[in-house]
Amino acid sequence: MIKKKGKIVLGILLLLFTLGAILYAIYNEPLPTGIKSQNADALAMKMLTSLNYKTYKDTRFLEWSFANGTHHYRWDKEVDTVLVAWSDYQVHLNLKMPSKSSVAKDKTSLEGKEKEKLIKKAISFFNNDSFWLVAPYKIFDSGTERSVVSLKDGSQALLVTYTSGGDTPGDSYLWKLQPNGFPISFRMWVSIIPIGGLEASWDEWQVTESGAFLPIKHSIGPITLDMGDVRGYN
Repeated sequence: MIKKKGKIVLGILLLLFTLGAILYAIYNEPLPTGIKSQNADALAMKMLTSLNYKTYKDTRFLEWSFANGTHHYRWDKEVDTVLVAWSDYQVHLNLKMPSKSSVAKDKTSLEGKEKEKLIKKAISFFNNDSFWLVAPYKIFDSGTERSVVSLKDGSQALLVTYTSGGDTPGDSYLWKLQPNGFPISFRMWVSIIPIGGLEASWDEWQVTESGAFLPIKHSIGPITLDMGDVRGYN
């Protein structure tokens, strides 16, 4: 009986491995080679202009949720702090000086190693989840490289590589844009996903109270990433 169960488990693992290999062969694409030039920065500026970047920059507070509504955020961009809440935890995260952050569980303050661990977890959550909210506005962040990629349909796409910062430096995103520069989607080459070139939509937007454009959800194939109740205000 034990040997039989072992064979069944092995068979399932082999099946999963085979399916993974097939998906990888079908969908994986190499990172395209872009041309770094002033044209790349001009295309990036066109993208920001289409999104009315100044309005986003002048927006003080951003609120949203992620991970099926289990992570909640209230970001004060003016003072670089963000309330990160999940499960029973609340982290008042100081983005400039994380050590000055405060951590609570069920409104009870935490200290020591548990506090340090939860601060690191909150930073990781924020780095990932905020990217899905504001990625278009980060294309000129420190450590980014921009290049132009010519697509088969004759249009140009913007390739942005994050050489430093965040949790996974080296990640690249190829932005597909409307003729006026407004983003439609990006394709990803990121370390946490083994298949390169997966496409995520950026075509579900709302104009917030402050006038800033922010996405309300994304689609990656059959998967939907819901950004929750998205707000931007002053």
